[in-house]
Amino acid sequence: MFNDLEKINSRPQPFEIYTADELWTDEHTSKKMLEFHLNENINVSSRNKKFIEQSVDWIVSKFDINDTSNICDFGCGPGLYTTRFAENGANVTGIDFSKRSIEYAKNSAKEKNLEIDYVNQNYLLYDTEKRFDLITMIMCDFCALSPLQREYLLQIFFKILKPNGSILLDVYSLELFKKLEEKSEYGINLLNGFWSQEKYYGFLNTYKYEIEKVILDKYTIIEKNRNRVIYNWLQFFNKESLVQEFEKNNFIVEAVYSDVAGNKFDLNSDEIAIIAKKAV
Repeated sequence: MFNDLEKINSRPQPFEIYTADELWTDEHTSKKMLEFHLNENINVSSRNKKFIEQSVDWIVSKFDINDTSNICDFGCGPGLYTTRFAENGANVTGIDFSKRSIEYAKNSAKEKNLEIDYVNQNYLLYDTEKRFDLITMIMCDFCALSPLQREYLLQIFFKILKPNGSILLDVYSLELFKKLEEKSEYGINLLNGFWSQEKYYGFLNTYKYEIEKVILDKYTIIEKNRNRVIYNWLQFFNKESLVQEFEKNNFIVEAVYSDVAGNKFDLNSDEIAIIAKKAV
């Protein structure tokens, strides 16, 4: 038992293990994640409805979205942004790891008589002949990727953007990183049954990596017939480090905001949003 507890409480190297499939493709957790997406009053999985509507209005205006616009939303979830882009006339593609979310998005588009191309895939594997005017990646998905994965993703963006195309994405800031602390938790059915419909014992270890500016929530889930460890990594940025990452991958940063609703950049904001274009 002592050795098991030592393993449960062990600290891995930053981004040493990647387990996104456990969160987005598991039958039970993907159902729970979709419920969070569709709860219009909370900022879990997706932002609340009021913010989404504000940000879509700003994005439509900022990028002059119309029936000639080609948009690709990476990590589209159940289509909360893609649907609204399409309602503004854009030609829209949405990519997401979760089959359950993609199925919901497809059904929603059908009900609204919208033609949206949905792709159920890990977006790190995405390839297409299409070329886009705008790529969006919203709800700080960029932070969940390792430095190598982010570099590879930016290469994908560069390839599929039109010469004057733009990227809009958001990240968590170092101001938020400063507020977070290491912790350890244990509970029966930790997070109110989020991880399984059967009884389980859950351990949460939150680790803070000061040098790398990374937070890990490590969940160890012990069920009767299986044990799982899920690693939820988050990279944090300041304005300078975010701009530097884009510039070294052949992008020109055009603007920085506090969020994807276009609010003026504030050093004390918990988030940072960026607009970048290909350096052609």
